[in-house]
Amino acid sequence: MVADRDLVGRPAQPAVSDADRRRRAWRLQGGPPTEPMPLVDLLRRTPYRNARVAIEAAEEARVREALDLAVRLGELMLRSGAGAPQVEGSVAAVCAAAGLTNVEIDITLQSLLVHARVDAVHAVTELRVVRSTRHDYARLVAVHELVDAFVSGHIELPEAVEQLRDIKRARRIWPDWSVTAATAGLAAAVAVMIGATLFTAAITVLVVLAVSAVSRLMQPIHLPDFYSNAVSAFIATVLAWVAYALGAQGWIPLGGKDFAFIVAGGIVALLPGRTMASAVEDVISGYAVTGAGRLLAVMVSLTGIIIGVAVALGTTIRLTEALSFTFVSPSVLDLRTTQAEWWASVIGVFIVGACGSMTMQTLRRLVLPTAALAVGAGSVYAVLTRLFDVGAVTATGLAAVTLGLVGRLVALRLGAPAMVVVVPASFGLLPGLTIFRGLYELVGQNATDIGTLSFQAGVATLLGAAGVLLAIATGTTLGEIIASPWDRRVARVRRRARV
Repeated sequence: MVADRDLVGRPAQPAVSDADRRRRAWRLQGGPPTEPMPLVDLLRRTPYRNARVAIEAAEEARVREALDLAVRLGELMLRSGAGAPQVEGSVAAVCAAAGLTNVEIDITLQSLLVHARVDAVHAVTELRVVRSTRHDYARLVAVHELVDAFVSGHIELPEAVEQLRDIKRARRIWPDWSVTAATAGLAAAVAVMIGATLFTAAITVLVVLAVSAVSRLMQPIHLPDFYSNAVSAFIATVLAWVAYALGAQGWIPLGGKDFAFIVAGGIVALLPGRTMASAVEDVISGYAVTGAGRLLAVMVSLTGIIIGVAVALGTTIRLTEALSFTFVSPSVLDLRTTQAEWWASVIGVFIVGACGSMTMQTLRRLVLPTAALAVGAGSVYAVLTRLFDVGAVTATGLAAVTLGLVGRLVALRLGAPAMVVVVPASFGLLPGLTIFRGLYELVGQNATDIGTLSFQAGVATLLGAAGVLLAIATGTTLGEIIASPWDRRVARVRRRARV
């Protein structure tokens, strides 16, 4: 019997049932495609979790206009120093309020990609890449108010586009000279907070102003942050040593401890603590690539500071021995982190919070609340370490949790994102003196400092400083998460007060 053949002479294939056909299609295509995450889920733990969501789907023209607004808004936030969770929350809130339902948002390091589907066939995608960032918390507050007004229905899309354009064109709140003065005031306040005299604080101001002048001279070279931080730290340490040398000769009232206080203040002014907090928050919030990239940038900047201080210390110690001066290099191995009177510490940490907010370009109305939060965090740290003998890392972490919790509620009450007040208020917890002591233990060449034990002690001290930095970042993030359930209540109180 001859087998059946098809039109081209091949043997006919047996009939395939519908079940077999569906099974083969499943093998070829896999499971159903991944659906975009609902915008409601993206708004969890954000101030916009109760944002209005348009019922009707937007037309294609409105989709393009709304998507352009959302992407430009997110780009401005990234450029001004916001973290990935804040950017995603704001972009998602704008998209939801504009009627964009099927939206994908991707933030990777310096790029922001937003994809929205118009219908089953057409889609709109926009990409923005932020080449450089410059902290400007006043613009973040303005963007926060814009998003809040848009998602609440107080303004429509055309008006929101116009307001965003005005925010981008607005001048910075604090001029450059005031930021430089605030940086010098920040370093001097840190020195006072840990035990320096007013004369030492004045010397610290002069040192920081000199470093700022050198930094401006290096601007045309466009040095990366690693090299500029190393140069700045080197110059600050050398100038502090020169002041100490004059004091050792009896020309000015300065001692060995004052040398440490000056360098510690300069280190805090240079520390990238503001970036580390947002980097850790990115990692905790699920933005592993973005957070890891930012953490690496922070570590590189911190390494530049450490190298600059270490090289300067090694150079000045050997210079002292070579010149046979009548004084020896200052031994700071027995210093404690706080030697000042309680009232001096309170004043110092208040000034640190105020000057820190100015360096971050915060609105003027937020300077005093930020300084008050800094005093609160410093008080928690002092109580835990002095009265309860709690370790530095644990006390810093608990103080940071308190700061994050209270700071988020205060910020929302004042109509600002939490990081605008939390980050500057945390500057008073930065371990400038600990870093200096660890570096001195590593490079000290006095008779009591030589040996493996000194090197091990220096490494342990620097690891302790790294633990403090991590405790600040993780603690403030945890505090904000704990405070997030009260967002709606605080926002309601704020709206009532405005009416």
